[in-house]
Amino acid sequence: MSDTVESLEDLKNLGEGAVAPAVAPATPKIDKFGRAYGTGRRKSATARVWVKRGTGKITINGKDESEYFARPVLRMVIRQPLEAALRASEIDVICTVSGSGLSGQAGAVRHGIARALVNFEPEIRPVLKPFGFMTRDPRTVERKKYGHKKARRSFQFSKR
Repeated sequence: MSDTVESLEDLKNLGEGAVAPAVAPATPKIDKFGRAYGTGRRKSATARVWVKRGTGKITINGKDESEYFARPVLRMVIRQPLEAALRASEIDVICTVSGSGLSGQAGAVRHGIARALVNFEPEIRPVLKPFGFMTRDPRTVERKKYGHKKARRSFQFSKR
């Protein structure tokens, strides 16, 4: 086969006998302590997450998950990637999170857990991707504009 394609017929023939190049399977990125790392972000919160084999314990900023995130909805949010991957009872999560409020921090922890899980076991990426756990939520607070009370709220209009 020639290296150059001069017509559409050559391009069509190129695809018939061509075999997709073999892609090496992704390798786990695990440190000497048996942990994988992932960074998660949401709003202005940043979470540094390490996952390792264990009993399913989640520690956030040195506290248990139920102590740090008192609301059940936030605890459910951070457990979503583990439950989707069917690893909730096999993996321990150690996390430090800062910035934003509790809701943003929970979203950042969820994103970080998903990224760390993929570094720990690359074959579960196709399971997590459709649920949107691998995608950073780009929504952030809109900046305040001059001549306005807030980002969009104006002062009360008076004709006279």
